This record gives sequence, structure tokens and C-alpha cells, in this order.
Amino acid sequence: MSTPPLASGPEGPPALRPLLDTVLEALDAGARARGGPLPAGGPQAVAAHVRETAGEILPDQGDPHALRALVHAFAEGAADPAHPLCAAHLHCPSLAVAAAADLAASALNPSLDSWDQAPAASELETLVTGALAREIYRRDATPDSLITTGGTESNQLALLLAREAHGGTVRLVCGANAHHSLTRAAWLLGLPRPVVVPAPAGTLDPAALDQTLTRLPGPLLVAATAGTTDAGLIDPLPEIATRCAARGARLHIDAAYGGGLLFSTRHRTALTGLDAAHTITLDLHKLGWQPIAAGLLAVKDPRDLTALRQRADYLNAPDDTEAGLPDLLDRSLRTTRRPDVLKLAVTLKTLGRAGLGTLVDQVCARAREFAALVHDHPGFELHAPPVISTVLFRPEGATDTTVAALRRALLTEGRAVLGRTRLDGRLWLKATLLNPATGPDDLAALLHLVATRRATLVEGNTPR
Repeated sequence: MSTPPLASGPEGPPALRPLLDTVLEALDAGARARGGPLPAGGPQAVAAHVRETAGEILPDQGDPHALRALVHAFAEGAADPAHPLCAAHLHCPSLAVAAAADLAASALNPSLDSWDQAPAASELETLVTGALAREIYRRDATPDSLITTGGTESNQLALLLAREAHGGTVRLVCGANAHHSLTRAAWLLGLPRPVVVPAPAGTLDPAALDQTLTRLPGPLLVAATAGTTDAGLIDPLPEIATRCAARGARLHIDAAYGGGLLFSTRHRTALTGLDAAHTITLDLHKLGWQPIAAGLLAVKDPRDLTALRQRADYLNAPDDTEAGLPDLLDRSLRTTRRPDVLKLAVTLKTLGRAGLGTLVDQVCARAREFAALVHDHPGFELHAPPVISTVLFRPEGATDTTVAALRRALLTEGRAVLGRTRLDGRLWLKATLLNPATGPDDLAALLHLVATRRATLVEGNTPR
């Protein structure tokens, strides 16, 4: 049996070309077979189809058609975020140029745990992390940022840096609207039980925060949110920053969702006060149109990063670093690291601030348009005007049971992907609009579909 071709080296491109044709054809055929935003039939039907296609996943003899068959099944059974009726989560469609760059990263397969595994990638990472840090902290001289797998890792890293900056302990104070990864990070790091401050309007209450900071002994880390998962709300960042400064508390802002507003001249002001934070979480696989993963943690004072320094002689021996080989172990909690920086660099360079800002403006505009459709429709109730690109709505007069059943019916039929969230004691449908190609007709079609399906559900006798 001949050796399978490798993805890099002299034989890499000739070997990849026909395989790419196979993948692209299978993606297209799978999407056409799916025919909608996600496969119909629900979990059991999808699982059965995948199992039938995959067959024995580790046969004695290989199957030369496995790539075509499995990619087809993968695409046919996908929830496609590029479909205008797929609007449930902070799950964006990828830019084609970013996905193409990701192919190069996969083919060359650098690992960013030592310079001799990733010479160009390590320098590119320095350029990208520096540029994004300066985009956030425009008034600071030497900010920095680290590339992470997303908001969960960034938030955990922020708590770790805060703990080490305070000599080994810190207590997290966060709003009831904070992302679950923050309290989980406190648990993982062995920190005291977090103090949760009320967020009665969906955002952290500065007055309640101040009362909490007054009564608690330090050291304290306050975590605010710029773009909540449930409703896309932004905490009052300037007020929170002022209270933290007055009480001597460290501030972290989870801007995994809202951080993308930085690229928009029109919407950047919504993040006023962001640069007061010691650390900031940013996810460009949300409002940045990157393939997963594309997270960052920005740091106002790069001296905080000294807490990450590690020595492993085979990766960063002292004599090597003294001789000028860059030390990459202090750039992450991970050792082996994929070069996610390439797709970021290509996207930033290709689109520029103006291009990314235009995409941000488009999805925010779509959200306002959809909210207006909901507001003007007699059969629906709008929770509130959108702050970023999330719209919460529900059928007028429906029970929570009906709202939940309506969402599941649309999912099972493969017709639409909407999220759900509970606010003000009621269950709401959630449309998170991250597709800049979505148009007014798509928005009208989505609302019409929900209204039509709602009409088929009999109140009090809805399917579970």
C-alpha cells in the first residue's frame, strides 16, 4: 500500500487540488440535500443518517470514497449559519477568505509552542495581537493580547491573571447577566464563591455593585459584560469602571459578543468605557465572521502576563532565548496551539477596519429592521429594541409551553433555527442576526414562518 500524500511539502498542493474539488462538490450536494437551515427529522433522524453513511468508522481496509461520503453527510446534517433562517446563537457564518486561510494553516500545521515549529506564524501572531490590543486600548502605550479558543478560555485566563496579580487570591463579583464561564472559571481556579449582583434590567446595576464592593473585603475582580448572550445588552461600562476605581477593584469586561463593535465608526461609542478594564475578552468567531476558534484576551498592562511564564528545556531553554529565539510558552495556557492567527491576519488585512465595520453595521441594521417587523405585527410581542444584533420576541398571548414547542417544531422540521431565553419571568424566542447577507425579504419570511407555525399549535395541547 502506498503512503497517503501529505498536505504540505512539494507534493502537498497537487495532492490537495483534487481533494478540494471533492470537498467543494460534497459541500454543495450536501447543502442542496438538506434544503434548509438544518436537517429535518430531529436528533434521531440525523443520527441514523450519519450512522448509515459512516458505517464501520474504523474498518480493516480503508474506503477511498470516505471523504466525499462523510463531507456530504456532514453538510447535509449541518446547521448552516449562512442560511438566513439560521439565527439562534452567537454562531456566525465564516468569511470565505478566512476559511481559505484556515486551509493553509491546516496544511502547514504549525504549532505555536516553540519558534522552531512556527517561525512565521509566531511573528504574525505578534503583529495581530499587538494591532488588536491597540484597537481596544487606544490611549495606552503598550497593551497586549493573547489568542485563545474563545470567551470561555479568555475569561478563565482573565481570572487567573487577576488572582496572580493579587498574590494568589481574588473574589469574583459579577452580574446575574454574566456568562456562565466566569463562575465556572472561579470554580476551576479554586477561588471563593463568586458574588452575584442583581441585573434587574438585564444589565449590571452600578448602585448594587457599589454596595457590594463597599461591604466585601478585597481583593475583588468585577466582571462586566459588553454583549450578553441572552439579549445582546451592554452593561453601563463607564459607571462600573468609576465604581471599581473608587473601591480599588480590578475590572474585567467580557466583550466576546459586543467587542466587534470596535470596528464600526457608527457603533463603537456603545463600548465607551471598555478601555478602563484591566482585561477584555473578545471573540471574532462571533461578530468577526471567523471560523472557530478565534478568541482573544486583551491586557492593558502586559506585565500581568508574567504570571504565565513557564520553562521547558526542550521548548524554551534559557540559552536559546538568550540567543534570540522567541519564547512562546508565556503566550497561552496551552502548549500545542493551532495557528488561528493566520485567518485573523488575512481577514484584517483583506477587509480593513472599514470593511469589518460595514459588516457590523449591516447586521445591526438587520436586527433593527427585524425588531420593527415584530413591533408592527399584531401577532407578536417585542421584548425591547436591539442593542447589537439580538432580537427577543414571542407570539402575543402564548404560554411559555407554546413558545418552547414552537421553537422545537421549527427545529425538528428543519425550517428555522431560533434560540430561546428566559427574561422577565417569561420565555422568549431569540433571533441572533450575524449574517450580513440576510435581506429584508429573509426577515419577513422568518417572521411569517413563525406566525404560520404558531397558528398550527393548539394552546394547551402543544407537543413536547
